[in-house]
Amino acid sequence: RGQARGLTWFIPMDDPTLISRQQLFARIVGGLGGRAAEEIIFGEPEVTTGAAGDLQQITGLAKQMVVTFGMSDIGPWSLMDSGAQSGDVIMRMMARNSMSEKLAEDIDTAVKRLSDEAYEIALSQIRSNREAMDKIVEVLLEKETLSGDEFRAILSEFTEIPVENRVPPATPAALPA
Repeated sequence: RGQARGLTWFIPMDDPTLISRQQLFARIVGGLGGRAAEEIIFGEPEVTTGAAGDLQQITGLAKQMVVTFGMSDIGPWSLMDSGAQSGDVIMRMMARNSMSEKLAEDIDTAVKRLSDEAYEIALSQIRSNREAMDKIVEVLLEKETLSGDEFRAILSEFTEIPVENRVPPATPAALPA
């Protein structure tokens, strides 16, 4: 964990080269969970800088959805040429400058809309699952880390886990004492 106060790692389940819009959006919702939890638990005035790394990642992912993958109401086309997608900072700056102000504004609006929609879902999920979250926090304070199976086992005490996400019966996760 290093200096991170909280960290979420996503492990690819299937073919990582083909990721659906729904899967990408779910990652954004998950990435906003820490910020949403802070707001729910401590109140908006007490939100901290703890989610800075998550915010950078989800903003980048939302921007990729809009600009690279064509997953927004702007349309199903890539808004960046191949030179702008390279690591060359100058090429990226030139690509942004060659865009119309209206298109750049539309991109920013689409990225913000994705992030705002995901944040509302994250807030709703935290509110709906507060009891489960408190139990998970209790276990994390004791153990520091949880596997996916351990997490699902605790969560299943409080809510119905979708079939595709359940722990297989042959390998039940042991609950911490």
